[in-house]
Amino acid sequence: MIERYTRPEMARFWSESERYHRWLDVELALVEVFEEDGSAPRGTAAHIRETVRIDPARIEAIERTTRHDVIAFLTHIEEQVGEPSRHVHRGLTSSDVLDTALALQLRDATDLLLAGVDRMLAVTKARALEHRLTPMIGRSHGIHAEPITFGLVMALWHEEMKRARQRLLAARAEIAVGQLSGAVGTFANSPPDYEERVMAKLGLGFEPVSTQVIQRDRHAAYFSALAVVAASIEKFAVQVRHWQRTEVLEAEERFHAGQKGSSAMPHKRNPVLSENVCGLARLVRSHAVAALENVALWHERDISHSSVERVIAPDATITLDFMLHRFAGVVEGLVVYPERMQANLDRTHGLVFSQRVLLALIARGLPRQEAYVMVQRNAMPAWEEGKDFLGLLLEDEGVRGVLDEAAIRACFALDVHLQHVDAIFARVFGS
Repeated sequence: MIERYTRPEMARFWSESERYHRWLDVELALVEVFEEDGSAPRGTAAHIRETVRIDPARIEAIERTTRHDVIAFLTHIEEQVGEPSRHVHRGLTSSDVLDTALALQLRDATDLLLAGVDRMLAVTKARALEHRLTPMIGRSHGIHAEPITFGLVMALWHEEMKRARQRLLAARAEIAVGQLSGAVGTFANSPPDYEERVMAKLGLGFEPVSTQVIQRDRHAAYFSALAVVAASIEKFAVQVRHWQRTEVLEAEERFHAGQKGSSAMPHKRNPVLSENVCGLARLVRSHAVAALENVALWHERDISHSSVERVIAPDATITLDFMLHRFAGVVEGLVVYPERMQANLDRTHGLVFSQRVLLALIARGLPRQEAYVMVQRNAMPAWEEGKDFLGLLLEDEGVRGVLDEAAIRACFALDVHLQHVDAIFARVFGS
């Protein structure tokens, strides 16, 4: 991923140096097991770790000859430590190291993603509580429906981020699995208990049965989980983009001193951060598709997945990490306009209370379809001609034959739509 969309905290997991150090962690964990069983001298792993200085440039130079990255890495170790290096990679195949090291990287990257989700949880809760009873219009199909509150929108985002957290935890558990089963997965040259002991040292689970690679359904599930989280962030960002439209303007991204919205039009204030995360969500989704296509490998292994994962593993985690923190900043700084929300509530001349009138007529014994026609014949002139819906109802003899003026006016009480906000908040945030 390009630096523009990369936070240093996540980038460090995906440097070439970090990748080789993870390979070394896997190799030396097995050497430690050899030491424990007496097949390698005590202190071998520690000696190698103290002696080796990972030089990615040197490894790449060797690979230009070997045309095999793991062999180049092992040669680099042997150049530095000599004879003790014979205990490194004993009984293993390249995929044992690559897959287990990738599991370490993805596990730790997920911990950083979880921190981003936690930031989203904190900011959505704060804004929800701040605007618990700030009324605004709810929309269906993009059209005014009935009143809600801005706090309810934030509570919904918060609840969705709770699910995002659970998805990431499940994805972390599924991906944090390594293998040391050797060529085609038979443990012919390194017994299963060695694998179990190494994984315990590394803080990973072990694959109960593998081939020469860990099966890629795990990775497909992992990257799909990331895609779902990215899709949620995109959904939230789309809503901000709508709120910031000039004719809506119920909320907008904070516009900082010195910020410019357009090279041509000095008046512009654009939702650029929200648009940015919408675009990045497309990338994360595309990586999930690539991971799904990696599942169908030939027989016990091929390496068609390898080139894909070299791209999607860093890019998907880096991109989602950036999205989470960028959009958390948007929510933190979001400028909310309650007066504009109220003005938009009033924009349809009371039509948003039509269901209350319908239900009041039904409660007085009118058949539903008859009541619907009665309400709609007043709603349409209000919609098409801008007439006051309440006034039309008060003048309708059919309606007045069922409801008196007080009953009709009671249907236009905003408080009715807010009466259960606290109950919803208790469900989301606790009592």
